[in-house]
Amino acid sequence: MRKIAWIFLVALCLPLCGFAGQLESIKDVPIPQQNPQTPAKIELGKKLFFDRRLSGDGTMSCATCHDPQQGYSDGLEISLSYPTTRNWRNSPTLIGVAFQKYLFHDGRASSLEEQALFPMMSAFEMNQNLDFMEEEIRSVPEYVAEFAEVFGDPDVTRERIAMAIAAFERTLISRDAPLDRFLSGNKKGLSPEAVRGYKIFTGKGKCSECHFGVNLADDRFHALQVQENPEHLKDPRIAATRRFVAKVFHFEGYRTLAEDPGRYLITKDQKDWRAFKTPTLREIAGTAPYMHNGIYATLDEVIEFFNGGGGTGNAALKPLQLTPTEKGQLKVFLEEGLTGAPIRFIYPKIP
Repeated sequence: MRKIAWIFLVALCLPLCGFAGQLESIKDVPIPQQNPQTPAKIELGKKLFFDRRLSGDGTMSCATCHDPQQGYSDGLEISLSYPTTRNWRNSPTLIGVAFQKYLFHDGRASSLEEQALFPMMSAFEMNQNLDFMEEEIRSVPEYVAEFAEVFGDPDVTRERIAMAIAAFERTLISRDAPLDRFLSGNKKGLSPEAVRGYKIFTGKGKCSECHFGVNLADDRFHALQVQENPEHLKDPRIAATRRFVAKVFHFEGYRTLAEDPGRYLITKDQKDWRAFKTPTLREIAGTAPYMHNGIYATLDEVIEFFNGGGGTGNAALKPLQLTPTEKGQLKVFLEEGLTGAPIRFIYPKIP
């Protein structure tokens, strides 16, 4: 496979600001020592990713909320959920997830292996009993043979299921975006209008203060005071999910909770109240709607939110005073400059 150049930059401005960057190749995707990548493991993980046996009623798989045709998201404000329930947050894309230090909008998981089991167990997502899931997969001879090949013996465990799925997810990388070519020295990698947008991204727009590095994200959490969706606040099923999750994370006031506490549920630190993880911007043109609750359907709305200084009462952002022309140029950069080559994909045959 042809090597793909990556740029690691503190402020993502090597050509225009003179910062020294470090070229890295695709081999530098971080792989944990305890879960090395192999072709057989990746293929097993792909099958499990699309296998509906992982849900309690056999109607959902990981791909239900992370669809290859939707940028490994699902195109919905908030994720699909188990029948009669409602989810409460937007499905983030899995593209570039290998580079993320924390998983979920609130950062509750620190590895893909840990993250993979959460949705399976969740009462409002896949609602699966993990003991039963293990027996379901063990009952399929083809899977038993694959587990023996991948792990050295035929034992099927939830931990191995998660390891295989994580191995597959680490292959979902955005490659050869115009920005990558531009930062590698190809001055025609970006169109003239996208170059203007790039200058705004790294300058007046201040986007690169939080969106930098190979994954265009800072692995931090910010309380931007994104507005709650009024329709979601009226839905008793979403209210039940919000209270349920808060109770699981030992939030004392869970029964009267009327908004998403964000990172606070994990840290119990007041500075994290309604703080959410900075998302990757790679492939952003194909992963709408945006924000943790899918409140914004278009990039125009997102740009306007940041241009106005974020939500009421936030201390992280200030108005940018971008002109209509500058907002348009920034959008061109986001849409054109950060969209890589199509990720080649063949749907697996589920045994």
